[in-house]
Amino acid sequence: MITSIRNPLVKQIRRLHRAKGRREQNLLLLEGTHLVETAYEQNCSLMTLCYTEQWRARYPQLWENISQQVQRCELVSLEVLSSMTTTVNPDGVVATAIFQPCTEGDIRKFRLGLVLERLQDPGNLGTIIRTGAATEIDGIWLSYDSVDIDNPKVLRASAGAWFQVPLLIESDLKNLVRRYKDYGINIVATVPNATQTYWELEFVKPTLILLGNEGAGISKELVDLADEVVTIPLAINTESLNVAIATALILYEAKRQKFFNSSFR
Repeated sequence: MITSIRNPLVKQIRRLHRAKGRREQNLLLLEGTHLVETAYEQNCSLMTLCYTEQWRARYPQLWENISQQVQRCELVSLEVLSSMTTTVNPDGVVATAIFQPCTEGDIRKFRLGLVLERLQDPGNLGTIIRTGAATEIDGIWLSYDSVDIDNPKVLRASAGAWFQVPLLIESDLKNLVRRYKDYGINIVATVPNATQTYWELEFVKPTLILLGNEGAGISKELVDLADEVVTIPLAINTESLNVAIATALILYEAKRQKFFNSSFR
């Protein structure tokens, strides 16, 4: 059992709390049973599994399955495990996995996607990813100056959906949007002062939805590229919706239309 927080492996995993450490090691930090189990089920390249005795007793089959696949398996004290996590009350397990970025080649039969510009909150991104998986979108593109997609808080907030939705970092969103527009993809921007509501939008043909920063929204340069602009109706004196909630409303409207269109064919 590893009992010292000065152990080299513990120090290595602690460095994954920061973006620099994750880049240097090209590893993801997976905290908690659900996230670790999902990574295993998705055949991720698991490198290290650290767990407490209590966790192994509670999940014997999961421990056995992962221990046969992972490259390094270590029993640790609760104090050591706590020092390796970013959570206040860890549930007894931490793992690392090789970070394998997606490419546009991973996206096939494009129907619905999201473009997120300068999104900053990891909880928002994780929730958007989770909603995207639930509504079966085909991909999420983020501007390079958004929150890191491998931020441990993003992975936790996604509740495992991080492994199910292609996530791509784009250095030039304008060129990306222009390219998909040339392909015939319908480009939709969400802005507060639009006259058309998202209820009126028809998600019949493939669509790319543009959403912006939590405070500033979408840049004018991206809005100008949109084929359509829509808004989410709000009560008087209500300033705005959380971007993750706004995304969920639009994605579920698209899913509703897809369901009813297929039901009445």
